[in-house]
Amino acid sequence: MRIFYMANNLVGWKLAQWLKEQGVEFAGLALHPASRERYATEIRETLALSDDQVFDAAHLHDPDSLARLRALEPDLGLSVYFGFILKPQLLRLFPDGAINLHPSYLPYNRGANPNVWSIIDGTPAGVTLHYIDRDIDTGDIVAQERVCVRDTDTGQTLYRKLEQASMDLFQRAWPLLDIGAIIPRPQPPAVGPTRRVRDLAAIDEIDMNRQYTGRELIDLLRARTFAPYPGAYFRDADGRKIYIRVALLDENDLEGKREQM
Repeated sequence: MRIFYMANNLVGWKLAQWLKEQGVEFAGLALHPASRERYATEIRETLALSDDQVFDAAHLHDPDSLARLRALEPDLGLSVYFGFILKPQLLRLFPDGAINLHPSYLPYNRGANPNVWSIIDGTPAGVTLHYIDRDIDTGDIVAQERVCVRDTDTGQTLYRKLEQASMDLFQRAWPLLDIGAIIPRPQPPAVGPTRRVRDLAAIDEIDMNRQYTGRELIDLLRARTFAPYPGAYFRDADGRKIYIRVALLDENDLEGKREQM
């Protein structure tokens, strides 16, 4: 099976390493442009493909890119933490379809930043391996797993949990998928909206004249705590943004720290 690999982030790099160790054949690679890439250099060096096999994700649907990709004759598209929508003209180039690894427990939190919305909306968190269809994160499910969200989790700690769960799920599912031992199942109807990156701007400013419940405010602050990203803020008397990050400690963890002092 010749894979066209579309990847970004730490998970994209680590799974590139793992797949190469399994002897997977890579037909080509798509990477985020410089302004959006994470671990692109590491992914490219790991796969060591020729320049004509490497594509800029921002131009993946250009006629020239589609022609180049067609000539490489990939069997399967594999998207790992890839931040671009795949259109039908691209999907048609994969005889065995295309699969996406998404860090949410679908159908909850389709789209961007599921680590944030699981905390704010109180929805189940998890990771899902699914086929890609015409819509965002709606295709048949290959495998998925829940991830526990603790009251001490922030957007950052939950994201790290989802990264590890993503790699674990993929490494368990891929050998079975590769031999046709997994029958995908239709995804349930959507639960809540499909999120966009821009949706965060609508929640980040704390209105100092609005009443929040304790749960609402704490969940907002912890969901948006993810250094070095600025996160939630309020405005001072001069209109300047004052950003807030929180630290949350379980009383048992706090007691342990005291004993070490």
